[in-house]
Amino acid sequence: MPAEPADERRSGPLLQHLARRMRLRSESVLTPLGLRVRHLVALTVLRDSGDISQQGLAGTLQIDGTNVVGLLNDLESAGLVERRRSPTDRRRHVVSLTRAGDTRIREAECALADAENEVLGALAPDERELLYDLLRRASQGCAPTCTEAVTESPDAC
Repeated sequence: MPAEPADERRSGPLLQHLARRMRLRSESVLTPLGLRVRHLVALTVLRDSGDISQQGLAGTLQIDGTNVVGLLNDLESAGLVERRRSPTDRRRHVVSLTRAGDTRIREAECALADAENEVLGALAPDERELLYDLLRRASQGCAPTCTEAVTESPDAC
């Protein structure tokens, strides 16, 4: 006899489908601007934090230092960021957003707003606000997986 599903209303597959649609649509509106999502995330961090060390940016983005160099190479060659030696420690580089970078972020945010309107078009404005609030709360309250919990405390699961 087949086992009955514990709950047929699982959010995971729907969130994955919606995230895929949003990612594909986002990529399609960012490409003409010469950006990928990872570029936009880095530019946004720079806008919000101001000048930051290359190492600090890698930590904030939670990516390897080698990968942040490649990311910054892309952005610097497009004139969107500038790297310069730190005046206090010549071994470090400080990364700054350029005017062109600030302009590109604003263009990208407008394009992404249109993409989001397209993907979430079936929701009323108050439903979108609720969805945003729920997703934000869910992402802040991420509990460790059972495997992670067992590793940290064998009696947790």
